[in-house]
Amino acid sequence: MRGGPNVLGIVLAGGEGKRLMPLTADRAKPAVTFGGTYRLVDFVLSNLVNGGMMRICVLTQYKSHSLDRHITTTWRMSSLLGNYVTPVPAQQRLGPRWYLGSADAILQSLNLVYDEQPDYIVVFGADHVYRMDPRQMLSQHIESGAGVTVAGIRVPRAEASAFGVIQPAPDGIRVGNFLEKPADPPGLPDAPDKVFASMGNYIFTTKTLIDALQQDAEIEESVHDMGGSILPMLTEQGVAHVYDFDGNHVPGETPRDHGYWRDVGTLDAYYEAHMDLIADQPVFNLDNRQWPIYTHSGQLAPAKFVAGGIASESIVSPGCIIRGQVTRSVLSPGVVVEEGAVVQGSVLHDNVHVGRGAVVRGAVLDKNVDVPAGAAIGVNAQRDQELYTVSKGGVIALGKGQQVL
Repeated sequence: MRGGPNVLGIVLAGGEGKRLMPLTADRAKPAVTFGGTYRLVDFVLSNLVNGGMMRICVLTQYKSHSLDRHITTTWRMSSLLGNYVTPVPAQQRLGPRWYLGSADAILQSLNLVYDEQPDYIVVFGADHVYRMDPRQMLSQHIESGAGVTVAGIRVPRAEASAFGVIQPAPDGIRVGNFLEKPADPPGLPDAPDKVFASMGNYIFTTKTLIDALQQDAEIEESVHDMGGSILPMLTEQGVAHVYDFDGNHVPGETPRDHGYWRDVGTLDAYYEAHMDLIADQPVFNLDNRQWPIYTHSGQLAPAKFVAGGIASESIVSPGCIIRGQVTRSVLSPGVVVEEGAVVQGSVLHDNVHVGRGAVVRGAVLDKNVDVPAGAAIGVNAQRDQELYTVSKGGVIALGKGQQVL
């Protein structure tokens, strides 16, 4: 941020994403395709870059090749101005071991901090779908003098058991307690039916982070996690503050998509987030040109509709050829839907081919899946359960190149 505080961005992108299988069988969770042409990591990187934070290290570990390749080919910044987005693989700098947790990942990468000598370190997760102006959170952090500021989003108390919950102190600013997936947490003073769920986004004063990481490394029973170890430690020290995401306003937002944030860690959440994109007035609007989400999807021809092919309430990416009928679906580049085929309420990744007369309903198909002519997915629930991965909510998922039977 030229003329402002010296900030280093660290994006935690080493997650395995087991709950998103089979989409993560061959890639890290942040590399999973979303919204047709994007990768999940593009959302956090776009937020940081749009907010003027131009030096960003992406810490990777699990099956990171496609993620590393996407970052290096897409996120090319101006070297003249000293800006960069760079993937940083696990390097075993502190001995022959991989990362033990997200805190240990940063501890093993402190050489990045020592090289840049930032005043503040922005530590964000890489696998959420949202828009956020990080400058507003940084301003609160600096003005408050906090050691760490954690972003919290208001969610219904009934959903609290799925999140780490931030319980504000009586002053409403400091973090009074951090509860990991509590069954019955207290509500907020101004909204008793809601709680603050941690978004996994933190801003640290540099010395505070370094000291906390070094202290945590000495605790044998620690899980060495940012949310599970570092935040509780700094909460006890009284230097952790909460930032209310509801107060964050992004240029170009609409009242309908203000405050949108989704953890797409499960197949059901991933599918539902896609359904949020496709309405005429979407819950999350990808077409915000004042705060764009950046990506690169290759040099492909525009989508083509031939032989009576139609698509409604859908996202159709470049390189697609539609000869059949597509409704309420998201199609990534290179998808082909043949004559007589029907695709309904589905998410199709790159180069999926749906053969003549085939039916695909309520499914997520990873790249290079070939649905033969006349095949049916999402028609016979019992058969789908026997052959494919089916989520609790009934979403049918096929992995990369998986054979359709």
